[in-house]
Amino acid sequence: MIKRLLLRLSDWDIRLFMRIFNLNGRRLTDHLMYLISKTGDGHLYIAIIPFLLIFHPDLSEGKLIFATGAVGFVVKLSIYTLLKKKVKRTRPFDVFEEVEFLIPPPDRFSFPSGHTAGAVMTAIVLGHFYTFLQIPLVIWSCMVGFSRVYLGVHYPTDVAAGVVLGIFSAKVGFFVTT
Repeated sequence: MIKRLLLRLSDWDIRLFMRIFNLNGRRLTDHLMYLISKTGDGHLYIAIIPFLLIFHPDLSEGKLIFATGAVGFVVKLSIYTLLKKKVKRTRPFDVFEEVEFLIPPPDRFSFPSGHTAGAVMTAIVLGHFYTFLQIPLVIWSCMVGFSRVYLGVHYPTDVAAGVVLGIFSAKVGFFVTT
């Protein structure tokens, strides 16, 4: 029964991947998805640090936000690295001849999506302290995850695992720092 369930999940995952991936081919949308995906590379997170430490009205709260994010990032990176090495899921473009990635992948394996995990963790941490940004941050993190499938480097379940990892990492960050 579990084997049948996993086969159905895998079939659904592949069909949804193909459906999303086959949306590409429009120059403007392809470029937009590329740019959205690049925001999950980590450069944006580094750019936030000086803002928090210098421009935040309450320096102690800025340090708390930074510490929460840093703990969350270490947790995310540790679990992400462990899962990548243990699961070793082949990326879609390595499985299907008709799939070419539209963005170079950062590493060899697909599961989980580190870009999604980082975006979700960041959205949760920043959204907690800047409630007026919660909705835009959630939309952004969802778009990062979607872009990874659209660009051919992840399956939808890789992104779903990234969401779970991002939530878990943020929760650990809050637990440790508050």
